[in-house]
This record gives sequence, structure tokens and C-alpha cells, in this order.
Amino acid sequence: MSAPPLRLDKWLWFARFCRSRSRAAALCDSGRLRLNKAIVHKAHRLVRVGDVLTFPLGPHIRVVAVKALAVRRGPAREAALLYDDLAPPKAPAAQPPPVAPRAPGSGRPSKAERRATDRLRGRDPP
Repeated sequence: MSAPPLRLDKWLWFARFCRSRSRAAALCDSGRLRLNKAIVHKAHRLVRVGDVLTFPLGPHIRVVAVKALAVRRGPAREAALLYDDLAPPKAPAAQPPPVAPRAPGSGRPSKAERRATDRLRGRDPP
């Protein structure tokens, strides 16, 4: 016999995708979460084993298949057993290159250099 379905917001919280159940409900209500390619607008939608969820999480789009339903919010190792990650987040890209080196004196002129330039151009200093 299969396990009874579970509310979507509860499953997201049990699987540790959201820090609190209210945040999980807010994600469901936002319309940015899909359950089997259908947009979800309510947190009370039921999740069954085999369903596929697609939702944004930070800078990544997560695609997970529900592998099991939980009865409690356990540790992270238990939570990882609840789903299969179909599109794991990519490794962070290499750090951006450092700012281009600049030769000394090629930046903004100092006050003395600016006054010397003004004198050269024939402008009176204030």
C-alpha cells in the first residue's frame, strides 16, 4: 500500500528546502513552483512519490523528484533521502579576475597635481 499524500508546504519543509513551513507556504503561493509541470498557487496541493518539483532556490533552479514522504522534519541526512536531485546546482564558477592593475600616478590627480594643471592652462585657482 502506498503512503498517503502529503501537503506540498510540509514536504518542502521536511526535505529542508525551506527554513520554516511559512516560507514553504509562501514559495507555494508565489506561483514560482511547479508540480509535474503545473504551476502551484496553493500550499495545500498534495505530493505523492514520483512527483517532480521545479522551483527557484537562491541563484539556482532546482528540479527534484519526490522519492519518499516523511512524517517529521529530521536531520539533513534523512531529508536528503526524500528526493532525487534531477538538476543539481552547478559548481560555482571560478572567481572573477582581479581588478586590472594600474600604474602609479595614472589614477585621479592629487590636489597639488590638479592645481599645477590649472596653472598650466591659465586658470586661476579658487
